Amino acid sequence: MATAYANTAMHDTTTTAHRRPVDYVWAVARIALGWTFLWAFLDKMFGWGFATAADKAWISGGSPTTGFLKGTGENALGGVFGALSGQVWVDWLFMAGLLGIGAALVLGVGTRIAAVTGGLLMLMMWAAQLPLDSNPFMDDHIIYAIVLAGLALSGAGTTLGLGNLPIVRRNAWLR
Repeated sequence: MATAYANTAMHDTTTTAHRRPVDYVWAVARIALGWTFLWAFLDKMFGWGFATAADKAWISGGSPTTGFLKGTGENALGGVFGALSGQVWVDWLFMAGLLGIGAALVLGVGTRIAAVTGGLLMLMMWAAQLPLDSNPFMDDHIIYAIVLAGLALSGAGTTLGLGNLPIVRRNAWLR
């Protein structure tokens, strides 16, 4: 039974002939979620007016963490997260995380690292919002964290990504 699971969950996706339709579903999910992280980075960096106004952009001197973290003040862990708001090191770490996670997912290289760091970021953002307004515990941050775990476990970087490059196959940390 365990062998059957291992064969389906960790199958060889190094050639197109071995890919199943579900591999393409995971690949599209990987790219879409990666774009979500990259878009958040770009909008916060340049203030293109979707979630971040131009005058609040990081490149204009704004803090990419202030809006979200200042809004957590009255939440259960708001004091902890509110204290991090606007700190330079937090802004840099957050923006580097958005860029790194997004690029890794879109490219299909470093998918496991991106899944772990992205999952941690999502769990921290979830915790900052507790208690949730619309559900006792479940929100989109938890869903994203679950999808990120699925991406890592499915080897999603090898389909429609650069996960099949020889350097990636030789170095497990790049998968």
